[in-house]
Order: sequence, then structure tokens, then C-alpha cells
Amino acid sequence: MSMSAALQSRRTYAGPALFSYGFRPFFLLAGLWAAFNILLWVPQYLGLITVPTEFSALDWHIHEMLYGYVAATIAGFLLTAIPNWTGRLPVNGWPLASLALLWLAGRAAILLSADIGGFTAAFVDASFLIALAIVAAREIIAGKNWRNLRVLIILAVLILGNIVFHTEVLLKGAPDYGTRIAISAVVLMISLIGGRVIPSFTNNWWLVTTPGDYRLRFHVLTW
Repeated sequence: MSMSAALQSRRTYAGPALFSYGFRPFFLLAGLWAAFNILLWVPQYLGLITVPTEFSALDWHIHEMLYGYVAATIAGFLLTAIPNWTGRLPVNGWPLASLALLWLAGRAAILLSADIGGFTAAFVDASFLIALAIVAAREIIAGKNWRNLRVLIILAVLILGNIVFHTEVLLKGAPDYGTRIAISAVVLMISLIGGRVIPSFTNNWWLVTTPGDYRLRFHVLTW
């Protein structure tokens, strides 16, 4: 589909504005979850309240920041950036709402994992990142945007880290490598995307604020 057709479809989208672009539900959910996570974790960590999770208070906080908050942020970014990379229609409407509900189901499953069982909670929680990777792969491959397939590798690392995290909790009672894998995946994602957009932003600023002869000298030096 051409870029103009994709833009026209976005203009004619008649569903709720919240589900018109990926960043809208997921950035909102990420922000709300970060605030709620702190409000729940602090009294839980201090022993003032208990929640029906198989994770310790600290492990629950770590997991929900890395595989809850950060995963939602990554989803919001990718579901917004991929249409710009490929020229395809954005994932919106009920498919986007379904992804958001799946993310919420993962948060509830972890919070109630002592009641529903650790394996069930792990399955529900892991389903979100797997579904996100499938959607992202479909869009990137359909758009023949091969240079951005590397994003899927980082998503695969994050999925692996989440599985390892749950496995360690189920077998040992506490995570170790699952936390490190997630941090590594996030650093890789920031490096990849930052390495692409920061030079572009810097160059745009330079072109606007720098006299023409200095701009020419800059381009010659960097070429």
C-alpha cells in the first residue's frame, strides 16, 4: 500500500481516538502502571500489605518495571514507528485494543499469580510480547523493510528474558539472569533507535541554526 493510501486510511479512521495509534494506549498505560507500581510496591516492600503474587515484593517490582512498563513503552514506540518505516497502515482499532488488553491481562496475572498458579501467570504474561513480535514481524516483512528486522531480534531477546525470569522464580524462587537479559535488551533497543534518530535530530538542528558556509564545511568533514 502506498504512503498516500495509508495516510488517507488514518484520516478516515472512525474508531476511538485512544486506539488510532499505538503510542496512545501504550504510553498511557505505561505511565499509569509506573505510578501504580510504586504506590503498591512501597507498602508491600515495607510489609504493610500483601498481594497474592508468587514474586517477592522486590522481584515483582523489577519484573513489572522491565516486562510491564518498559514492554508497554516499546510496544507504543514500535506500533507507531513501523507504519512510518514501511508505509503500511498502522495497527489500530480492535487489533490494537486486543494487544492492550493482553498487556493488562499479563499485569493482572502476575499480581494474582499465587492464586492462578505461576505457570498460568507466566503463559499469560509472555503472550503479550510474543503477540507484539508477531505483529511487528508481519508489518516489517509485508512492507519489505528488511533493515528493521534487527528490531525483532531485540524483541526475541526480551521474550527470552521474560521466560527465563519466570522459570527462575518457579524453580529457584528468585530471578537472576532474567533481569540481566531484560536490561541488556533495553540498552540494545535504546542504542539502535537512538543511534538512528539522534544524528538526524542533530543534523536538522545544525541546518536550521548554522550559517551556510559552516554547514557546507560540516558536511564535507563528516562525509
